[in-house]
Amino acid sequence: MTSRGPSPIEQHNITVTRTARYAVIGSLDSGADDVWFVCHGFGQLAVRFITRFSALASDTRVIIAPEGLSRYYLNPPTSRHLATSPVGASWMTAEDREAEIQDYVAYLDTLYDQVFARVPRRKAKVTVLGFSQGVATACRWLATGRAEADRVILWAGMLPPELSAEGAAKLAKHEPLTMVVGRSDQFATDDVVAAEEARLGGFGVPSRSVWFDGGHEVVPELLLDLATG
Repeated sequence: MTSRGPSPIEQHNITVTRTARYAVIGSLDSGADDVWFVCHGFGQLAVRFITRFSALASDTRVIIAPEGLSRYYLNPPTSRHLATSPVGASWMTAEDREAEIQDYVAYLDTLYDQVFARVPRRKAKVTVLGFSQGVATACRWLATGRAEADRVILWAGMLPPELSAEGAAKLAKHEPLTMVVGRSDQFATDDVVAAEEARLGGFGVPSRSVWFDGGHEVVPELLLDLATG
């Protein structure tokens, strides 16, 4: 009797419907004409992240923080997970990355469409801000999705490695791209920032770098300056 080896293992993907969530400051029914989409960093939740933007609240400004589709416990794996255990969210990992990118771009496009079913897009100024891991998320969304931003702010993060010149141009379609960097940010060395600036320059994308005294964090005072500048 001929011995057969183990059957090969195949991996497949299917598309399913799932529930995503987001946090909002302001009202879409208040005559809003200044709409911000703010993408959180790794290990954060939208409802907590958006509190950093409370100082921007006004009668005509709406801030929307979408949440990454993958949540996980922040405790060490060996810890017991309770109802009170801290939870964070991630936009993606290296595992099945292309599918994860497609999923969150589709999610953000759907959210964008829902917002502008209620707010006239032609009357609104749209700002897209990404923080940390949310920088690559925001870039991929605007480069490959249906949304269009009037202003893009990339805070404490890096451009995605696969970003093309065509995609990068969409980040500065109406205003120069703004990169925000903390002088004490352990992830943003002078060499890293210079490389990002050079990459954008090579794409022919207008940009400016704004430095502040702080670390890997969103600073409300600087947000106010950017919102009114």
